[in-house]
Amino acid sequence: MQGLIQDLSGPFDLSIGRKPETQYFHMQTQFVHIGFDGKRIGIETYLLRLRCIPAALSGKNLDEYICGEFSLQLNTGGMVTIPALKLWSYQFDLMSGIQGKGPVFGIPHDKFEGMTDSLDNKLTPDICYAIYNNFIDFHSFNDVFSRPMKYGKGIQELKSPGDRIVHSVAFTQAPVNLGSMIKSGSSFRNGEVTLEFKGVSLIDGAACALVGYDSGESTLKMLMEPSQGIEAVTEGGSEYKGDIYIDLETGWVRKVTLDEFVVTEIKVTNSPTKIDAYTVRHLLLRLISQQEFEKELGNPF
Repeated sequence: MQGLIQDLSGPFDLSIGRKPETQYFHMQTQFVHIGFDGKRIGIETYLLRLRCIPAALSGKNLDEYICGEFSLQLNTGGMVTIPALKLWSYQFDLMSGIQGKGPVFGIPHDKFEGMTDSLDNKLTPDICYAIYNNFIDFHSFNDVFSRPMKYGKGIQELKSPGDRIVHSVAFTQAPVNLGSMIKSGSSFRNGEVTLEFKGVSLIDGAACALVGYDSGESTLKMLMEPSQGIEAVTEGGSEYKGDIYIDLETGWVRKVTLDEFVVTEIKVTNSPTKIDAYTVRHLLLRLISQQEFEKELGNPF
């Protein structure tokens, strides 16, 4: 027993480079809208599958990601896909978007404007934005929180269970504008973002570091123009937290969970009425096999 305790106490190296292998991911995100009477008033489910080809394998300067498929379910409606994202590829650039230079993570905005689903229904700007944000969320967990930071504090500072740090993205403000849908000046500001080394866990038979994260008290502001001359301003606060499971042998993320709680107020130009909203968001990201990746996206699991 003493040997086991010693093994589990570390120290561990969470800054290890990732094994150069093609990897496959599935991510499910649910937005649950709740009235202030406590009743559920709506739900959206987003399903994303991504394939990653590391730069070391492709010979390119950056890791390449291919969207196998993206599916969407609104309330009790049927599952639909987003044709524009089928087999869409892009190169992930961690430094893009820094100090306003280029789109965040190198993900182009125009791909998400004027989107339609597989039934040829035009999607509303808020749904288009949520689709785009799925990719931002994925890379935030897969590449920002779970990889060492070249400048500033990051996961490399965690050595033994119980270690806790304030991450270098704490109190940073990120633009969340998206083309003509979400106007410039929209932003999300993190609170005191922390990482905590909770221990070691098994995921799919692999030993993983279990790292918890917490955004602290964050704030957001979004500016939209639903029609000519009419501006809707959404302001509010949120806190998100969850766990990241990192394979101690390969360095790849095997699983991520997230729960976020968001309270907002919407003000519309020339209207005295304010709209209050409460949304709970749940996310599950999993490393999957190539066979599972190539299956058609079905009902949420």
